[in-house]
Amino acid sequence: MAEGQTTKGLNKPCILLIVIAGMERFAFKGVVSNLVTYLTDVVKMSNSSAAKTVNRWCGFTSLMPLLVAPLADSCLDQYTTILVSSFLYVLGLIALTSTALVWPWIPINKANPSSSLLWSLYMISLGQGGYNPSLQAFGADQLENEEETLPAFTKNDQMSDKKSLFFQWWYFGICSGCLLGVSLMAYIQDTLGWGLGFAVPTIVMVTSVLFFSCGSRFYAYKQAKEDGVKAFEKIVHAVKAIASKILNVRFALSNKSDLVELELQEKPLCHQDLDVTEDLNKSSSGAIHLREIAEVILHLLPIWVTLLMFAVIFQQPVTFFTKQGMTMKRNIGTIFKIPPAALQSAITVSIILLMPLYGTLFIPFTRLLTRNEKGIGVMQRMGIGMILSVMAMVIAALVETKRLDISRKTQSQTVPFSIFWLLPQYILLGVSDIFTVIGMQQFFYGEVPVRMRTMGIALYTSVFGVGSFLSAFIISLVEYFTQRWFSDNMSEARLDKYYWLLAITSGLSFLTFVILCGFYKSRV
Repeated sequence: MAEGQTTKGLNKPCILLIVIAGMERFAFKGVVSNLVTYLTDVVKMSNSSAAKTVNRWCGFTSLMPLLVAPLADSCLDQYTTILVSSFLYVLGLIALTSTALVWPWIPINKANPSSSLLWSLYMISLGQGGYNPSLQAFGADQLENEEETLPAFTKNDQMSDKKSLFFQWWYFGICSGCLLGVSLMAYIQDTLGWGLGFAVPTIVMVTSVLFFSCGSRFYAYKQAKEDGVKAFEKIVHAVKAIASKILNVRFALSNKSDLVELELQEKPLCHQDLDVTEDLNKSSSGAIHLREIAEVILHLLPIWVTLLMFAVIFQQPVTFFTKQGMTMKRNIGTIFKIPPAALQSAITVSIILLMPLYGTLFIPFTRLLTRNEKGIGVMQRMGIGMILSVMAMVIAALVETKRLDISRKTQSQTVPFSIFWLLPQYILLGVSDIFTVIGMQQFFYGEVPVRMRTMGIALYTSVFGVGSFLSAFIISLVEYFTQRWFSDNMSEARLDKYYWLLAITSGLSFLTFVILCGFYKSRV
């Protein structure tokens, strides 16, 4: 299929949902990208405490979809889940904005952040938990109606190409939102204040919800393929059936000697047996559903685990990379100073600029090498990104070593070392995103049954959730053995050693990933 023809394959609902996803990313990145600065400069937390707070919040945010996805897949339709979740999302953003506006008049407790701040952040997490996976699965489902119009002999290949294109442009859309959120909001927050800096993402998120509602008449609403009882209902029936069996066995044993009484109870028991049989059928269906979920998760678990260190690396730009940048030369001319968090936009810029080259140059080149129509498989795509992330951490360690050397020689608060030396590590992480993150989306979406697609997207996001908690755990572990690595005085901190640690552990994780890929068998 030609590139131009494929691009036309994305229908209007898909395009609208990609735009809405980009707006949501603008709102979220507008909050998270510079949050560590807010916690250290306004809330007055230490560097390590702020980093752990951001990591834990990001981890909770990314894990929420895994908890909400079964509810969305079995009890609510995706459209309803998106509307309910977006309401909670907006409430959290409003609460966060209110907290930032009144913070100057609140006595600061240096030991712990304000409870209202944490409640607002976790309200955002709760809303996003249902919003993101449901929106992405809802968007991918908009292509299902076109499947019937495709020729039977090319249906599978063309739908695979369209879905691959959808995930590619979906990621392009959210990266565009991330770019604007990181670059624009970091400047507003550093120069115009945190109240306005959190209000703008709130307004953008409200606008995206209005856009989503306006497109309701264009969407394809996927009907459940099973007319039976919902999954949670099935579980309840399973419990009831087991309890009924136990009660019936006890009743039969206690009345075994009394044949007359047993005969008198015969008709009611027959009627009861029909009810029990019905419950058993429902419980059997529920048990099959639960077993299927467990089998899918266990099948994907080894690959899922090897991706955790990749997620740990992606916590560095919003935490320690940003703190590094605060100590470096940031001037452009005599007036303008680059906000440190704005450098995160280099990740999204590299994705936006290089992603079109993936399909036009990289895939044709790999086709020549592999003699495979798809160029490289999804697993190979993820592996390439993992290698690039390890290289990014090696470069980050070398740059930090150089920054520390100059800092010791000058003894200056601002190190005469340009912040642009951080760009290579950001760019490499952006390129690794093109390979691994898009590959992860396609892998987890495609390796689950159709009715569990939201669960598949949730498994993908949960990698970053657990990875965030793992990052916080690693920081705590390093702090336990050496306080110096995360010193608040960046001239004494040893982030270079921390980056080397991440590079080594990520390299080992990649080797494990390669070994597991040799044994992995696709379910589709």
